[in-house]
Amino acid sequence: MENKEAASSIMMKELFPHTGKAQVVGVTGPLGTGKSSLVDQLVHSYRLQAKKVAVLAVDPSSPISGGAILGDRVRMLEHSLDTNVYIRSMASRGDEGGLSRASKDVVRILDAAGFDLVFVETVGIGQTEVEIIEIADTIVVVLMPELGDEIQAAKAGLVEIGDIFAVNKSDLPGADKVLYNLSPMLSLNASGWKQVAVKVSAKSSEGIDALVSAIDAHAAFLKNSIESSASRATEKLKRELADRVSDLVTSDLAKKLPEDPEFAEALEKLTRKELDPDTASRRIAQRYITRASS
Repeated sequence: MENKEAASSIMMKELFPHTGKAQVVGVTGPLGTGKSSLVDQLVHSYRLQAKKVAVLAVDPSSPISGGAILGDRVRMLEHSLDTNVYIRSMASRGDEGGLSRASKDVVRILDAAGFDLVFVETVGIGQTEVEIIEIADTIVVVLMPELGDEIQAAKAGLVEIGDIFAVNKSDLPGADKVLYNLSPMLSLNASGWKQVAVKVSAKSSEGIDALVSAIDAHAAFLKNSIESSASRATEKLKRELADRVSDLVTSDLAKKLPEDPEFAEALEKLTRKELDPDTASRRIAQRYITRASS
């Protein structure tokens, strides 16, 4: 699925009818806030409840090879022999939203495979991680003291998308200040859920039970808001369908354009400064739009 091989389309056709049962929890936030350590604690807590848990951790990619360090599997070695835990690190492959393009379909595979919870941990680039709302049911935004600007979550758009805010590393000075600064920003989101904030420490396990309770409460809220939940799911599918169609059309067009005589002619005129890029692109695009609509 990650490599978009031909078999991936056949696989998804078979699996898609069996999706929609897993609770998908997105874990996002700035770099260095301890997202992986927190997910490790959450996996432990849910395994004590006999839940099957999967973790999809999206790591930064090398701009040269496209690969990633895939460090989360190393950090979660405690769970490596547990047959009811699956941990997969994926390279972001340059996606700016903090997630790999294949993440949606990989989550669907894990869902169809029977996992009760799927945790999706984003890269942690801070400013562009809001893409997680297209995948997760529940979004946990991880913050910590001493970030220099506790309100940076607002700048990143994370306050708007978060359902639960976990102030990690609560053993450090300033955790209460982060909660205090966060409190006025907590509100009812579009679904009607009142955002909550909890203080936790992945190092000492302090507050993990409260975080688990908040995640479970949000899952119960979504389950009881069937109409709202269905509407949200439809909106996500609508955006996904539009994006996928757009990607396919763009990809196909990118292959055809270099062989188009009008494209070559426009390029020559651009080189001689007889035409500007905006006018040239509009003329070519209009021809393709006209052809598609006829």
